[in-house]
This record gives sequence, structure tokens and C-alpha cells, in this order.
Amino acid sequence: MRTLVATLVVASAILSGTAQVEKQIFIIANNSDGYGVDRCLASGASCGAAVATAYCQARDYVRAASFRKVDREEITGIVPATSAARDEFVAIECLR
Repeated sequence: MRTLVATLVVASAILSGTAQVEKQIFIIANNSDGYGVDRCLASGASCGAAVATAYCQARDYVRAASFRKVDREEITGIVPATSAARDEFVAIECLR
């Protein structure tokens, strides 16, 4: 019985001590300067993971969890300013 209680106490402590992962999704225009978004992220090239992680780290996040192209219609809220209505967008999910 004591073993069961001790196990439950330890399990409770471990579960309550688990840090919450903070994540943020950034929507950026395909033509953003400085990161190679158009060449790596939007096209799905092999350099995409490195570019997404660099973008996240520049914003004080640890790494990129995912990235993908998004349609303008998928974006809720304010659409990032771009030079043309036909510009494509990329969503990068960053983890802290």
C-alpha cells in the first residue's frame, strides 16, 4: 500500500513539474527578405527546416516545429502586408 501511495506521489510530482511548451505560428509572405523563404520554405526544398529554425531563433524561440504554405483564405485576422494580392504565404510554427 505504501508503495502504491509513493508511486502516485512521485507520478503526480513528475506530471505537475512538466513544463508547458509555448508555441507560436508566424505567417510570413513568400517574398520576405533575408531568410530564403521563397527558395526553401514555400518550395519545400531541403533547406526549409534550417530556414524555419533560423526564423524562429531570430524571434527567441528554440526551433521550428513545422512549416507549410498557406492560402490567403486560411489566414484569420490581419493578412501580412505584401506587394501583390497574389503573393503566397508560409506558416512557421515555433517552439519555446
